[in-house]
Amino acid sequence: MKQRTFLVFPIIALLLSLFVPRAFAEADIDQHRECKQCGMDRKAYGYSRMLVEYKDGTQVGTCSLHCVVTELHSNKNREASTLKVADRDSRQLIDAEKAVWTIGGKKRGVMTMRAKWAFSTREAAQKFVASYGGAIATWNDTFAAAAEDAVPKSR
Repeated sequence: MKQRTFLVFPIIALLLSLFVPRAFAEADIDQHRECKQCGMDRKAYGYSRMLVEYKDGTQVGTCSLHCVVTELHSNKNREASTLKVADRDSRQLIDAEKAVWTIGGKKRGVMTMRAKWAFSTREAAQKFVASYGGAIATWNDTFAAAAEDAVPKSR
């Protein structure tokens, strides 16, 4: 009986570690199910979603970096205190400025022709680039690229 107990507890702990973090990682989706800018389902795009937190305490959920650029452009008079982005692999929200970003590659982006993905570690970003191409970039370069991509090109 004691041997079974020793086997059961590690199995339960493993199962909890697989499912509980995902529930916490997506808690913002319950509050902001649809992207404020385009209406897309943020749960379906949980791997690219972002959360803008303004200095006045309000939050806005978006499906992508593209929609964050649109949100910030539409609210120039408001100051954002933090921008959070989902780690592409775990879907957990991380600080967008501290994330390791990739630009480009074969993996289709969300709301953009030039994909931009966030990762919590450099190793994860490097693995992604090795599989799909693109390049590792800083937050400033990624945001600038998203702002450039969001502006309609004149013909």
